[in-house]
Amino acid sequence: MATTAADATAAAPQEQPASTGGEQVTRHSEVGHKSLLQSDALYQYILETSVYPREHECMKELREITANHPWNLMTTSADEGQFLNMLLKLIGAKKTMEIGIYHSQFTKKLKKNENETEMQILAMDINRENYELGLPCIEKAGVAHKIDFREGPALPVLDALLEDEANHGTFDFVFVDADKDNYLNYHERLMKLVKVGGLLGYDNTLWNGSVVLPADAPMRKYIRYYRDFVLDLNKALAADQRVEICQLPVGDGITLCRRAK
Repeated sequence: MATTAADATAAAPQEQPASTGGEQVTRHSEVGHKSLLQSDALYQYILETSVYPREHECMKELREITANHPWNLMTTSADEGQFLNMLLKLIGAKKTMEIGIYHSQFTKKLKKNENETEMQILAMDINRENYELGLPCIEKAGVAHKIDFREGPALPVLDALLEDEANHGTFDFVFVDADKDNYLNYHERLMKLVKVGGLLGYDNTLWNGSVVLPADAPMRKYIRYYRDFVLDLNKALAADQRVEICQLPVGDGITLCRRAK
């Protein structure tokens, strides 16, 4: 879920002129709420130079559908999606999981992934609409049969998987973009399901920049509510000797954990 990275207290971003050395440029629709970069012009440059020209038509269509949805702030940014797609290729991911699938922003990577003939995704979300809004694009891409969608809370699904030891240590990659108050609960279970050398990706780990704000700073209610959960997660991951971690300022912050033990 992407949030307003520039300012945790700001209102939802609008299209508006931005000044760059006397020049007036128009903010891109993704600028201002999809990146922690302070320069909108710089982020727009990244999108228009390196992201959109290489974007698959199905991914572009899904992005446009998402942009017109009332909850579009929850979507994964286009540059973060590009990063995840590259990551999946680099590790040769075949068995993957996605917890929180707003408009199938991760599952759409199937179409561009070189391992798509073998890659499978177990996808979970509490709202089936989040999956179905992106389903026409996924079907058009011809990869719907690769997705096992489960509607409902993820914890019971994970617990059911753990009951069968055959599932232990079998997932190559897991991406979590869901309820922040359960991230640590997910982590403990996922550490048993991901293989040694496999990756876990946690989204929103910089949480709108609020992680560096004073506790009494003004914030939107939902930012304040989840802030402490994100801070606790970041501390726990940094102290977890079972994983190697890398926290990146992509989108709203993503932390990658490689299971080392």
